[in-house]
Amino acid sequence: MKYSEALQYKKEALEKADESVRQSYHIIITPADTAESAKYIEDFSKKPDEFKDNSCKKYSSNDEYEVVSFRKEAEEE
Repeated sequence: MKYSEALQYKKEALEKADESVRQSYHIIITPADTAESAKYIEDFSKKPDEFKDNSCKKYSSNDEYEVVSFRKEAEEE
């Protein structure tokens, strides 16, 4: 899907998700290409606070995106 579609899809997913899901999972837009998505998620996971929705555009070679969710890492105490 195009970026604007992915942005809308993410917005709807966040609206439907309950608080425990929003607390426990990242819901992000990634490039649709598997290798580009893997690189984006790897970099995102290191410093999630430094990434915005449109950060994924730098990783995409074909302007196709998807919305994915994955569990947040437990923070070290």
